Amino acid sequence: MSRRSKAIFLGVSIFGSFLIYSVFYYSQMLKKAPYRSYELESIVFKYGQGEELVNHFDSRTQTYSYINRNDSLVSDTIRLNKDDLIYIHHKAAALGFWNFPDDMTQTNDPLDAQNSTRFYLEFNYKEKSKKLLLDVNYNGNPKLLQSAKSLIEEVQRLLNDASDR
Repeated sequence: MSRRSKAIFLGVSIFGSFLIYSVFYYSQMLKKAPYRSYELESIVFKYGQGEELVNHFDSRTQTYSYINRNDSLVSDTIRLNKDDLIYIHHKAAALGFWNFPDDMTQTNDPLDAQNSTRFYLEFNYKEKSKKLLLDVNYNGNPKLLQSAKSLIEEVQRLLNDASDR
């Protein structure tokens, strides 16, 4: 064998082994992925002051109930299509939603917690669900709080866009 063919053989052996390992490793990771976008069935989104989450949206029933400026409860129908659900799933995955704790309501002042705004977000899949309860005055990790707020804002934007359609 010439020196060049030995180098090619060595390169192909190393690259081929790495490629085979990568395909095997990542295929197993994708099979075991905890939350898949095509399994997303519905989203539940609630918000309000303190413990009373009176504003409510459920994508399964397509109902959106909220308090308007005149303090009266308004019920509306908002339809999210499959693309909207897939979009919000990918946005949640990009922000690390699956690693958020379920309860992000720890605040420094208990009286402040009764009057602060809280959000509840639930993603329902065929076999699992992921829930998040967020207080805007959460005193934990600020980066985690900012990511959670970004996801909440994105869900609100998606609902506003869907209601405008």
